Amino acid sequence: MMYGFVVFAALVTMGWTMPLPDFYSYSMSVGDGSGTDFSTAHPDRITGVKVFEYPGGQYINGIQLRYGNKWTELVGVNNYGNQEEMTLFDNEYIVQVSGKYYSGYISEIMIVSNHGRSIKVGQANGNSFNHYPTHDGSELRFLSGRQNGFALTSLGAHWAVYYPSTNTNTTSP
Repeated sequence: MMYGFVVFAALVTMGWTMPLPDFYSYSMSVGDGSGTDFSTAHPDRITGVKVFEYPGGQYINGIQLRYGNKWTELVGVNNYGNQEEMTLFDNEYIVQVSGKYYSGYISEIMIVSNHGRSIKVGQANGNSFNHYPTHDGSELRFLSGRQNGFALTSLGAHWAVYYPSTNTNTTSP
């Protein structure tokens, strides 16, 4: 009886000292992937997104994420086509990135928040993709993929539970 109590107490104590699981998942990149790698990784929470569509709507030629109050560098280019922007509210986060890819380029992107708000940019032609987290409470943390200086050629999504830090400085780059 005493042995069982000691084992139980040890297991409970170990459980208290073990870190919480990370709940990280990755949605594999879609598209042909030519060009240069990119990543928008940043420690802060995403607070906004801009998506740029090539004039005439053939493909997505640029994307930017805002972390805190700072925008990432533009991934791809902005050739003065259609631009859609969504600013996220407090406690709002991205839970889905979907769209289409065709002939070497990302042709459409739709971004959906946990509040059900969304933006959709591009033309609905090609192969469909749907990126979403595999763990409840996870959110989009960053995007990665490739771009060729003309448009996005591949896109992947990285998901994790966001744990705000008390000493995070949202004004840093």
